[in-house]
Amino acid sequence: MKNDLLLRAARRERTVRTPVWLMRQAGRFDPRYGEIRRKYDLPLEELFRRPDAAAEISLLPRRLGVDAIIFFQDILTPLAPMGAEFVFRPGPVLETPLREPSDVEALRPYDVDSHLGFVTETLKLVAGALDGELPLLGFAGAPLTLAFFLIEGRSPGVEADRALGMMRSDPSTFRRLLRLLTDMTVDYLALQIEAGVDAVQLFESLADRVSPEEYSEFALPCQVEIFSRLGSRVPRILFAKDLPSVDPMAASGADVLSIGSRLDLAEAGRRYGDRFALQGNVDNYLLRDGSLEEIAAAVRACVEAGGNTGHILNLGHGILKDTPFENVRQFIETARMDANDSGG
Repeated sequence: MKNDLLLRAARRERTVRTPVWLMRQAGRFDPRYGEIRRKYDLPLEELFRRPDAAAEISLLPRRLGVDAIIFFQDILTPLAPMGAEFVFRPGPVLETPLREPSDVEALRPYDVDSHLGFVTETLKLVAGALDGELPLLGFAGAPLTLAFFLIEGRSPGVEADRALGMMRSDPSTFRRLLRLLTDMTVDYLALQIEAGVDAVQLFESLADRVSPEEYSEFALPCQVEIFSRLGSRVPRILFAKDLPSVDPMAASGADVLSIGSRLDLAEAGRRYGDRFALQGNVDNYLLRDGSLEEIAAAVRACVEAGGNTGHILNLGHGILKDTPFENVRQFIETARMDANDSGG
């Protein structure tokens, strides 16, 4: 691979500069994304099923100088063949949310190769276009996060009352749902690995909605099983939004821990850097609202805190939709400006 900085960092090898990519790096902040959306003129759920369009969008950040491409898709995509198809109007909406035990029982396991062939085709198109230039990242939503979406029928609010209600009042039904989602997620990520991705990230995007005790009881066991069953064929990254501690993530079996912007990256490195690579952790609100000078300073501080062994520069969460394009460019250019490595 011409640029393997991210893969070397994921293996906790020393790199001459810190590799950089951003969560949601192919999205609404980029004017070219809007042009592509207008060209295809499809609802978002249909755009995901168009490999040519999804591949074209996936590759947009390449021109910005990122060190990895993550394919364009949504964490909710693999739920449709189970009988729970989300549409985007503009946010995700499920016509019949899961509210009763019978709703969970109605979900059906499926063969990912048969039902998600468009994902395989998208990944192969992106990998072919990259031709070894950059690593290709796969991903999936973690079971607890997916369960909350299914029960709420939309993006969960701050409280996520219905999902929390089922989890707390009917834990046996909630665990059955997690069981189904865990099996599906293993198959889905395995499909991506077989299609050629070089690393995978598991998104526990609603980790901040539950207590630390609930996270350990419901979220963590699913993560452990997923990473264990996948094995070490490719680096495994865990993102868990705004956890107050790195400790639960360290128990997941991931190779790379994505550190939120509320945590001290340097301290995390001192405690965990001999066992895990770390990813993060610039504040995504700073990226949206800060001046170019403030963004550059934040990038330099993060790179210094992460060191040049086992650190992947990223945000604490995804790029916000109204982030100025020039701010993202400043973030990436600052990260690369001192690079003198042939792979960078």
